[in-house]
Amino acid sequence: MIKINKKEGGSFQFMLKSNNGKTLLESITFTSENELDKTLKDIKALKDSNGKFFERRTNTDGKFLVELKNSFGKIIGSSGLYSSEAGMENGILNISNSIDKVTKLDRQ
Repeated sequence: MIKINKKEGGSFQFMLKSNNGKTLLESITFTSENELDKTLKDIKALKDSNGKFFERRTNTDGKFLVELKNSFGKIIGSSGLYSSEAGMENGILNISNSIDKVTKLDRQ
C-alpha cells in the first residue's frame, strides 16, 4: 500500500508500506499533487528495471540504506536503516515486491 500525506504548506509525501504496515520506503517531499501523481504512475515501471533504480548506500555509522531514483536519476525515496548488507538486499526485495502489488493509494 502507498500512503499519501498532505503536508503543511500544500506539499505531499508518500510512504510505501508492507502488508503488515511497516514503512519500507519514505519519499521526498513533492511540491504539488501533480508531481506526486506522475511519480506514482512511474513507480511500477521503475520496479521492472532489474534494480537499476535502487542505489545502495552506507551512512557514516556503517548502516545500510536504499535510495530509489526515478528515470532521470533523481532520488524519490529512501528506506530505513539496515544493520547488514544482507538485510538491505532483503529490503530491496521487499520494496520491489510491495511496489509490484500496489493496488491501493491511501490519501490522507
